[in-house]
Amino acid sequence: MKWTIIIIMVLAFTVLGCTPSPKPDADKDSTENVTFNEAMGSGTANTGEWLTDYNQALAQAKELKRPVLINFTGSDWCIWCKKLASEVFTQVAFKEYAKANLVLLKVDFPKNLPQTAEVKAANEAKAKEFKVEGFPTIVLVSSDGKEINRTGYQPGGADAYVKHLQELLKTK
Repeated sequence: MKWTIIIIMVLAFTVLGCTPSPKPDADKDSTENVTFNEAMGSGTANTGEWLTDYNQALAQAKELKRPVLINFTGSDWCIWCKKLASEVFTQVAFKEYAKANLVLLKVDFPKNLPQTAEVKAANEAKAKEFKVEGFPTIVLVSSDGKEINRTGYQPGGADAYVKHLQELLKTK
């Protein structure tokens, strides 16, 4: 009986996980309509901003002696990715924590936003390297690129997410 419930839950998660939706509805909650770039900022190399180059993120992490938070996301189609961006990444509590403690890297897999072939290939390689199976996947790595821990969307907003990240960074 226990295994049956587990199997049903795994199948339900697999089927109901992030799947592409053809077009966002204008009537939907505004949380779902926040673009990743709006939530993430410009992607420049400033501390607390989201980078898009893995090697640049590791170099900054080494320089600052901080871990890297890698956000594997489907920014323009994944509902849970959009929720994480609007409920956590846009909030002051997360931004302040990240600016003081993390290097941020987004590895994006959009359906409708343009990306160069080089960026697509680099993102695919990183997803394969870290064995990403769904979105959002948050991977915390040391400045030498070794995985510390991983997570995904967590309810409760930015303060709860910051506490969650702090716990994940303590466990390994």
